[in-house]
Amino acid sequence: MKIGVTRFPGTNCDHDIWSFVEARGHQPRWLWHQDRFNPREIDAVLVPGGFSYGDYLRCGALAAKSPVMNDVRALAAAGKPVLGICNGFQILCESGLLPGVLVRNKSRRFIDEWAELQVEQPNPHFGRGHQTGARLRLPIAHGEGCFLTTAEEMKRLRGEGQIWLKYVNNPNGSLEDIAGVTNDKRNVAGLMPHPERALYDWMGGLDGGDFL
Repeated sequence: MKIGVTRFPGTNCDHDIWSFVEARGHQPRWLWHQDRFNPREIDAVLVPGGFSYGDYLRCGALAAKSPVMNDVRALAAAGKPVLGICNGFQILCESGLLPGVLVRNKSRRFIDEWAELQVEQPNPHFGRGHQTGARLRLPIAHGEGCFLTTAEEMKRLRGEGQIWLKYVNNPNGSLEDIAGVTNDKRNVAGLMPHPERALYDWMGGLDGGDFL
């Protein structure tokens, strides 16, 4: 697959994602924040983590207004897969491609550790081999990873099966332990943990490899 990798000022996990895409046998392509691209020429998009625009205003809010996101929205509307990781998850929420919002961790501290996750609803594009109830171990590194939404939307997320991943031991205060969600069509997904940092034994774990 040809997979676009977005880059914003402050993105710092882009090269990790590039290597992740290559390691899984796909062809990466850079998508700079000012770029416009033809969604028909890209099979999927990954939005990496980091501190886009220095996390000013709200995490991901400025990146969501960048020109490249217009074509990411068009690609998603065509049913192609989009995955946001950490700051990428925040950007997709701020773009309206995913429900909810990510706010400051309940502890008010940056968290950098490994987290145990449980698959609530398998995703057809990312982690296709994961079954409901499967346990995964992935690293997290965020200061604003607490997922929040309204009671009404939370009810809809449960009913539509849009809760993708949950923390076994909630590290950041996320509503209902949510670590990842999808849109209603399942082709857009976001998670706070970093699968690209769990590909080999020397990284500390292998559970990230199945996400692509």
